[in-house]
Amino acid sequence: MPTPAHALRMRSGAGRGALLAAILASGMVFLDSTVVNVALPRLGDELDATIADLQWTVNGYLLTLAAFVLLGGALGDRFGRRRLFLIGVVWFAGASVLCGLAQDTGWLVAARFLQGAGGALLTPGSLSVLQASFHPDDRGRAIGAWSGLSGVSTALGPFLGGWMVDALSWRWIFFVNVPVAVAVILAALRWVPESRDENASRGGGQRFDVPGALLGALGLAGVTYALIDAPARGVRSLPVLLAVLVGVLGAVFFVLVERRRGDAAMLPTGLFSSRLFSVLNLFTVIVYAALGGFMFFFAVYLQNVVGWSAVRTGLATVPMTAVLLLGSARAGALSARIGPRLPLTVGPVVAAVGLLLLRRVGPGASYWVDVLPGVLVFGVGLTLVVAPLTASVLAAVSDRFAGVASGFNNAASRVGGLLAVAALPLLVGLSGTGYAQSAELTPAYRGAMAWCAGLLLVGAATAGLLVHRPPRDAAPPSQPRDSSPASTPPES
Repeated sequence: MPTPAHALRMRSGAGRGALLAAILASGMVFLDSTVVNVALPRLGDELDATIADLQWTVNGYLLTLAAFVLLGGALGDRFGRRRLFLIGVVWFAGASVLCGLAQDTGWLVAARFLQGAGGALLTPGSLSVLQASFHPDDRGRAIGAWSGLSGVSTALGPFLGGWMVDALSWRWIFFVNVPVAVAVILAALRWVPESRDENASRGGGQRFDVPGALLGALGLAGVTYALIDAPARGVRSLPVLLAVLVGVLGAVFFVLVERRRGDAAMLPTGLFSSRLFSVLNLFTVIVYAALGGFMFFFAVYLQNVVGWSAVRTGLATVPMTAVLLLGSARAGALSARIGPRLPLTVGPVVAAVGLLLLRRVGPGASYWVDVLPGVLVFGVGLTLVVAPLTASVLAAVSDRFAGVASGFNNAASRVGGLLAVAALPLLVGLSGTGYAQSAELTPAYRGAMAWCAGLLLVGAATAGLLVHRPPRDAAPPSQPRDSSPASTPPES
């Protein structure tokens, strides 16, 4: 990327202001990805929600966020990164207000769909404005600060959400986004310069792929609806079968459209000529499905069975995120030395052990004896996975496709969580208002932890058998063999 005419520096006031805008904006999205789980029991009770309603409260957000995040990045390149970033912030804040004002679950779920769409415009923009605006010498430091400080919101999210649920109302986990959004807008208008891909703006570069985004969303929505509604309607009911058909056809036509569009596609299918890229994204879906399923059940179980408050439930997972923040850099350095296969194989096994420890938690459990050991072991396992996975995905393709590869891997992680939250209640026999009954939730929770541990072991086997470094003279996809890529997959 060329150096902007007025590139920002980290030590300048404008540089710090632009960084503040990006961190606060991405922090809102990360916060709403974690904080809602803590609020599920309380909002479920107030809105008289079924388990399907709670599933859609989580999955409505994840579905539109995963389906449109690549499109959001392409729109920013075409029409202006700051412009789309600001539109995303306003959209996200407006949808958050609608969530907080919800009077029934239908209203809440619809607002969560809108919130995810706003996040899809906002998420790629928060990083792309840094990449496009900062001087090359400061770009790495700016992105590193963005990554670290945005991660703090993930760590604090469950605690802050639990406090707001207990002290105020579950509605405040959404209302709190409004003052944050106002601060982001003021900072972005003051300090973030506009930028765009001029080649794309003239029609010569990557085109935004609306048909691909809509078909991808349709495929995900069909499968998700079928999984969530099957317990209530029956697996062979007409609406469930039609949803499966819509999901399958949406996925098939998505692949066909993307293949036809070539490099103009939202997801260039040539990326999958890299066997490593394909395997790593399959691994991502599997591992993040386990993480999403764990987070969904754990927060509800601690409150409705163990009897903890929302704030205590939020605090329970903070050590896991702290381990991730403190250990990810070391895990990335280890992977660079020895290759990704060993960390990606050992990490899920360690995380599975943590889930099996947490499976034993029951009424009257002690945090220090029964909960903390499992949370820490699970966090150590995830730490061995996250940084090596990200680095390996980017190294598996040419530098030209780094942005779309990263975006697709981010979407794959959200799809994994979406599918797990949709499927696990069906697999463990939890339906209706059973999540509020200890006798029904306890066996369902333990079954879900076993399923999630099993998924992690499948992920470990996938990495151990299929993650290999390509031959040393092989070039990443879409890059000539005689070129010199900036990075190659580490030794495995």
